[in-house]
Amino acid sequence: MREGTHRVPHLTRSTTPASTGGPLWRKDGTVLVTGGLGVLGRMTIRHLVASHGIRRIMVVSRSGAATDGAAGFVDELSAQGAELHLVTGDAADRGVLERALASIPADQPLTAVVHLAGALDDGVLTSLTPERADHVLRPKADAAWHLHELVTDPDVAFVAFSSLSSVLGPAGQGSYAAANAFVDALVTRRRAAGLSGLALGWGLWESRSGLTGDLGDADVRRMARSGVRPLSDDQGLALLDLACATDAPVVFPLHLDTTALGSGDADVPPLLRGLARTPGRRTAARATAPEPAAGDSLAERLARAPEAEQDAQLLTLVRTHVAAVLGYDDPRTVGERRTFVDIGFDSLRALQLRNRLNGATGLRLPATLVFDHPTPVTLGRHLHTLLVPDAPAAGDSVDGVTTSRPDAVVPDPTPATGEGGEAIEQLRSAASLQEVLDFIDDQLGQ
Repeated sequence: MREGTHRVPHLTRSTTPASTGGPLWRKDGTVLVTGGLGVLGRMTIRHLVASHGIRRIMVVSRSGAATDGAAGFVDELSAQGAELHLVTGDAADRGVLERALASIPADQPLTAVVHLAGALDDGVLTSLTPERADHVLRPKADAAWHLHELVTDPDVAFVAFSSLSSVLGPAGQGSYAAANAFVDALVTRRRAAGLSGLALGWGLWESRSGLTGDLGDADVRRMARSGVRPLSDDQGLALLDLACATDAPVVFPLHLDTTALGSGDADVPPLLRGLARTPGRRTAARATAPEPAAGDSLAERLARAPEAEQDAQLLTLVRTHVAAVLGYDDPRTVGERRTFVDIGFDSLRALQLRNRLNGATGLRLPATLVFDHPTPVTLGRHLHTLLVPDAPAAGDSVDGVTTSRPDAVVPDPTPATGEGGEAIEQLRSAASLQEVLDFIDDQLGQ
């Protein structure tokens, strides 16, 4: 709410023309870099030396010269005619920054600051503590504030590496999102005060850094479905130069797949939906598909379906959303009877699945959903009892006939024998028929 008007934030393509008054890389001085010995830090420094002719760089790093490969990095830049001076210390310590700035020679004055320092400590909101938040806020937000107070010359470029998390706020990154949002706001404040400032809210890079090294392939695929794809090194460095030539105080350099944004996935962040490009074939398909009747809820559709199909529909629903959470391309790869813990679920993914199922079913499901119903098939049956409460449960007698689930496997009372017999017996008692057949195919293939 601003002056009685509702405003909804969204991201748009940058159309700001190149400016000669933006942060420029001068060759006649010193560039101060925090966190410059990480993957992106070294990449940025190499780019400044090779593409912009910077010849003197000072890096403030907690490990300093003791960082793996630091000596070789100094020699590498020296061979290119550049001086790299390492300062061991925490950039969040104002005294460390004061001493580093005071040591810069008068004949090579400070011309630019590049703030890359940062740390991660992901977790859902209820797991955060003041100590965990401080671990993330200090290197990013505190260091940025100290640099802001110490660097007041409007001719000194001030570039801060931020993150897309500052506006998208991904689940499990509350502290990191807050730290980067602070940096974005601080840079905006600097610009309003007539000082230099540029915050770069980076998306994911292909080159894994200390902040993204723990991301798995499933995490990357999940991000890709929301439209955010990894930046190659060349793309990232090109976007760095492009962003530094704009007048905007906060820019988000991204590799954005606008077709993926137009896929209709409800998980697309609202801030990105205005950038979606809907493929023509999808538009045509939607135009010809019959619209569901008003008030035609999932429970009503299930009630009209034959009882034998109800469980199958709900199992498919569960597997589809499990696949989305885990980043699988095909829901059929989700085992019906494998526990959620076994297939990689943690508390964060459990909440994501619960939220997705809330939206798909219209129910208000508990946060402990996947722990109370630990496999896709048991979760599907639980949803069945909630959505079709009058349906008979498995094992109930209806008109003298005992009901059973169509996916049930009746175990042979004779134990399996021979090599591998124990594994087959365990699988038979815990797997669906399709999983048994997949297991046999796998064994024959070996």
